[in-house]
Parts: sequence; structure tokens; C-alpha cells
Amino acid sequence: MRQTSHGPIGVFDSGVGGLTVLKSLMERLPHESTLYLGDTARVPYGTKSGEVVTRYSLKNAQFLLERGIKLLVVACNTASAVALPALSAALPVPVIGVIAPGARAALKRTRGGGVGVIGTPGTVRSGAYQRELQAADPHVKVKARACPLFVPLAEEGWMTGEVPHLVAREYLADFAREGVDTLVLGCTHYPLLKGAIAEVVGPHVALVDSAEATAEATAELLALREMLAPEGAPTTHGYYVTDVPERFVEVGARFLGRPIPSAEQVDLSF
Repeated sequence: MRQTSHGPIGVFDSGVGGLTVLKSLMERLPHESTLYLGDTARVPYGTKSGEVVTRYSLKNAQFLLERGIKLLVVACNTASAVALPALSAALPVPVIGVIAPGARAALKRTRGGGVGVIGTPGTVRSGAYQRELQAADPHVKVKARACPLFVPLAEEGWMTGEVPHLVAREYLADFAREGVDTLVLGCTHYPLLKGAIAEVVGPHVALVDSAEATAEATAELLALREMLAPEGAPTTHGYYVTDVPERFVEVGARFLGRPIPSAEQVDLSF
């Protein structure tokens, strides 16, 4: 398949969290059309085996590829950790995950005091961010911590106030004390809680949003391959889910920062 500037950017995640990546893509690349697939019938991916996640990811990618995407963004930390090699080998379009861009951005920001990584238990347990960081800089000190309660807080809209602050303090109060100067938000839900996280870790710890880093990496790759959509081209944004769409439309608007007009339910069963 010849790669061109035509066609939308495809994005998939196991649920709504990847909409923070889509939001960053829309802001960084306003002339690009997008297709988003949330595999809401099989969320979460973090509790499943690598083999199963890879199988789901290939199915998601094939669905988007059949709709003419020119590039695939894997907006899921778990799928980025385990399925990226299989996706890159199987697809005739470029594939970008969220882990490598976030790690690269963190290494640019750190002042030598160490990098913290927060994510879901599955992402932290996989060691994907730790490996990516230390492969690029073997001397970097990495401290990782799972923050599972951040996900339901984000989905319920509890982004400010006493409750998210107390939870963030429980998870993160010791990060700044232990010399971490850069903190990677290694879950696509966590940007919604950026304010509470920043309050707890303090102004001397730089927060790295993997969604923003992924959008920047996507823009750079499209420009390098001369695949950017021309300015003034009409843009469209489509949304697909594998379970009933009502909750996705409601909750997803918070993650995307704008209303989602509708989402189409599709069947990706094997």
C-alpha cells in the first residue's frame, strides 16, 4: 500500500482513556481527520495476557485499516507495551505507541534527578517505560508506581477537590522527596488529574503527558514522510465502540474536551 497524505489517522484504545491522546492529536494536527475505536466490550486490557492483547490489537488495527487510515496510533499503554512489534510487522502503515514518545520526552526534561513513572498496575508491572527509559539512558534512575484509583476518579469526573488530592498524596508524596524531578503520566486517564498530581509533587517536578508527546511524535513522522493533510482540507472525526455507546459518549466528552456527537457500535468478535 502506497502511503499518502489522504486518509484519517486511526487511534484505538481499550476504552475512553485514549481520547486524551486523540484530544492532543486534534490540537496538534487540526487539519487531520481521525477515526477512534474504543474496545469497550473487552476493557480493561491490563488484566489480560500479552497474547490476548496482541490478538485484540491486531483485530482493532485491521478494522481501522479497512476504513482507509494512513497511520495508526496505539493509544493504550498495555497494547503499546506488548503488541507494538506485531502491529508494526503486520500493518502497511506507520504505527506509533504511547510509551516511546513519553519516555523520550521525559529524558529531555529531566535534570538528572531521576524519572518517575505512574500508571496502571499492568503497565507498571510490564516494565515497558522502565526498559524504554533505560535503553535510551542506562544511567537514568527510574521510580515506578501503580496508581489504580486514578482511573475511576477520572471516569467519574472527580478531577479536583479533596478526594483526588488525598489519593494523589497517598500515591505520590514521597516522589519529590526521593529526588524525582520528572514524572511521566503513563496512563491515558491521568492527564485529567494533572492538577491534583502537580499540587502533590510540587513545582520542581516536571509532568510529562504521554498523550502530548505521542501527538508530537505523530506530527513529526507525518511531516518526515510527507503525509500531512493539506491545510484547508475538510476534516471528519469518527468514533466506534464495541459495546453500547451511551456511556462512552457521556464520559468520553470529558476526556476529549468536546462533545462526541455519536459513536457507532461494531462487532469485532472472533
